[in-house]
Amino acid sequence: MNNYELLYIISNELSDEGKEALIAKLHAVITDNGGTIDGVDKWGTRKLAYPINYKTEGYYVLVNFTAEATLPSELERVMGISDAVMRHMIVKK
Repeated sequence: MNNYELLYIISNELSDEGKEALIAKLHAVITDNGGTIDGVDKWGTRKLAYPINYKTEGYYVLVNFTAEATLPSELERVMGISDAVMRHMIVKK
């Protein structure tokens, strides 16, 4: 089991319920594949360093989790499919 840090930016155009549903979906991907979530830090809405698809703000979420080495690729696949995730980055600690 490896320790990972996931930072992703959600489109600010989603409603609060939509943001929470997306966060719950990504957490379910982690837990359903045998991972454990160690901590979640919702940074909230922040100004982006540069515009992404003409958007200047995004909702930042930082997740620390423990999982097998195959889980990050599955997470990247799920986040890549979702239009609401603007950017994401997974780092092995």
